[in-house]
Amino acid sequence: MPSDSHEARASSRLRPPSLGLMLAEARGLFELNASLVLSPLLMRAPRGDGHPVLALPGFLASDLSMVPIRRYLRELGYDAHAWRMGRNLGGLARIRDALRARLAEIHQETGRKVSLIGWSLGGVYARDLALQAPDMVRYVVTLGSPFANDVRATNATRLYEALSGERVDDYVELRDAIAGELPVPCSSIYSRSDGIVNWRTCLLHPSERAENIEVLFASHIGLGVNPAALWAVADRLAQPEGEFWPFDRAGPFAIAYAPPDPTVPA
Repeated sequence: MPSDSHEARASSRLRPPSLGLMLAEARGLFELNASLVLSPLLMRAPRGDGHPVLALPGFLASDLSMVPIRRYLRELGYDAHAWRMGRNLGGLARIRDALRARLAEIHQETGRKVSLIGWSLGGVYARDLALQAPDMVRYVVTLGSPFANDVRATNATRLYEALSGERVDDYVELRDAIAGELPVPCSSIYSRSDGIVNWRTCLLHPSERAENIEVLFASHIGLGVNPAALWAVADRLAQPEGEFWPFDRAGPFAIAYAPPDPTVPA
């Protein structure tokens, strides 16, 4: 007879996004085009203070995928950096040391704390880095990153396990820590129409230094180039070091944000 804890885990399991949502991921190209067309509006975002930002790509992606967001942040006055680790084939435990070394390199070169932007799996890495080295991290922004709840609820889980050599159910303590409260301010940007990861896996527990920001109708592969998501990233990074206030959903892309969800546990 199964135990109560086993039954609880089974009942709480989430499903990956539907086939229809996954096929609709092709709209990411339109999100990129929208950002190009709306670039004059995007440049009205709050300016940066020149602090370094490390952009971490998603699963199977490389630094090339982060070029648009790095270029945008540089134009706003940030010192944006690539991760320089080739294609992201997964394996959190395998690359933890290399990631921390890259963070330390930027921190040492600039003499400043580094903000982290992680797209999908890159956001999982970003949260882990903040736990490892909070003295080097200023802020964490994740984009469609499956770090909470049932993280198996993605359409990439089997491929991740095959390529990385790691099972998602391995390293339970590390996974739970990444899903918990971070020692630095953080924002999770996600979309309920994500076709790769179940949006519930992107939800952090809101607090005085942590928030969820839902972008309406965004795709998973488009979150890093979606104009509303880019604006939110720029707005969050513009906060003074050590300070945090909730994201203001007003502005030129107000229609693209859902109001804060009161059903998300605080």
